Amino acid sequence: MTTTETRRTARRPGLGAPAGLLVPAAAGLLFLVLPLAGLLIRAPWTTMPERLTDPEVLAALRLSLLCATLATVLCLAFGVPLAWLLARVEFPGRRLVRALITVPLVLPPVVGGIALLLVFGRRGLVGEWMDRTFGFSLPFTTTGVVIAEAFVAMPFLIIAVEGALRGADRRYEEAAATLGAGRWTTFTHVTLPLVAPGIAAGAVLGWARALGEFGATITFAGNYPGVTQTMPLAVYQTMEGGDLDGAVVLSLVLLIVSVAILAGLRDRWITAP
Repeated sequence: MTTTETRRTARRPGLGAPAGLLVPAAAGLLFLVLPLAGLLIRAPWTTMPERLTDPEVLAALRLSLLCATLATVLCLAFGVPLAWLLARVEFPGRRLVRALITVPLVLPPVVGGIALLLVFGRRGLVGEWMDRTFGFSLPFTTTGVVIAEAFVAMPFLIIAVEGALRGADRRYEEAAATLGAGRWTTFTHVTLPLVAPGIAAGAVLGWARALGEFGATITFAGNYPGVTQTMPLAVYQTMEGGDLDGAVVLSLVLLIVSVAILAGLRDRWITAP
């Protein structure tokens, strides 16, 4: 067999794959897909337009979109500089800092909400000072929703941006410095354009994570319709009220948004060439 034929054979998907791998792979696919298919099969399609136009549902959707967007802006403002610091600067304890940044990825969201309460609550480490000085409290407010969502979403953005920075060709930055560009000019005119796809991917993934946040939000901000009740919380309340069809409809909205985001990212930023 020639080299060309060997390459063509290697590119044929599934050729020569052992049954010992195909069977569990198919089972794993079914395990992940069947629950999603269950949502589509059990969805009350005939009453869906009426349910989606319910004022409480629209209020929860608007609040979810607003808070997820504001949380993403907050993540960008603090996450991009932090990712640059981790990728470009050698300093003592950098591994520890990176580990601490990734903690929210594995921390139960409810625990994250309790931690936020201990810091930003009215008797918290920072919240007590804020309440005493400015008469302002974060818990159980719309701003508290944004804070909770940013807390769980920021690691996604930082990891994506740090990976993009590490993979970027630093010769362009060195050339800009040689030509007399300052550090800030190099960062804004060279570095940011180089890693823009990574920033965009991290921002979109962070936005999707913020949109689906539940545990930290309900613990730190509560579940008040029109104020802190986002779509995941509305799903929970509808389910608790015994309205399974209503919970399915709300879940479908979140599912459609998630699939649309991942489909948009699929070929551009998160798959290997």
